[in-house]
Amino acid sequence: MKRQGQALSLKNLTKANVWDLQENDIFRLWKQAERDADLKDNENHYLDVIKSAFTIEEVKLDRPEVIRKYEDRGCQVGQVRLDDNTIVKWALKKRSIIRITDLTKDNIHHVSARKIVEVLERNFGGGWESLPQAVQNIISLAFEVTTTTLPTERLKKKGGLYDKKVEEGYEVLEIAKGAWTEAIFVKEKYNQAIEVEDDEDEVLDVLPAQKLALGDDEDEDDLPEMDDEESDMDEDDFDEAKMVEESYRTTIDSIPEDLDIQSVDISDDDF
Repeated sequence: MKRQGQALSLKNLTKANVWDLQENDIFRLWKQAERDADLKDNENHYLDVIKSAFTIEEVKLDRPEVIRKYEDRGCQVGQVRLDDNTIVKWALKKRSIIRITDLTKDNIHHVSARKIVEVLERNFGGGWESLPQAVQNIISLAFEVTTTTLPTERLKKKGGLYDKKVEEGYEVLEIAKGAWTEAIFVKEKYNQAIEVEDDEDEVLDVLPAQKLALGDDEDEDDLPEMDDEESDMDEDDFDEAKMVEESYRTTIDSIPEDLDIQSVDISDDDF
């Protein structure tokens, strides 16, 4: 990632910090690079980095009606000079993060907890454990994720786990499971950004999201003893609830350890 105080240019642009930019920034940096003698030697690398976060289409028909069509699709059109002094027009558009397969280790630090909840809600109907492990690992790079499954009528009990998590700033996704509901709590990890080198190939060792059992968000040994009247449910109800909860847990068979989720290139329809 860019070091503090270092001016951003195509030379230090990476597949991680490129997500901080917008279309006009790309045109500005390319214009600056046109004056550099090494543009020819590095053009393919620059394009590879830019294309990790933006779609680039060459505007072959430079007509006002064609330009308008690109702009209607959310593209910004601008002129650039390539290494062989060819002048072309690009239609640039930042890639949308819509599907869980759009999440990568490079862009995960550039989305909000609300966005993660929206992506999860749009893409799956199972619980957190139904996600591929590789996707869980990517999300866990930038977010604290905890889950709990409770009878629906008890989930939002005043003063319970749900209220506490919301007060702490967690975004919540609720997934109905019959008479029960799984709540997935998501919050950004502050001051824990992980720098990822652009050419890093090794698999990151990431702890899986902590799984809460019936609202307990700490290890049992660390919890203070509670009076009976302070407990959410009595002992008999707790045992029965826990047994039913386990029957709703979702599992995935044989997820490959080396599964690599990459951003999917979603191309626009042709004119």
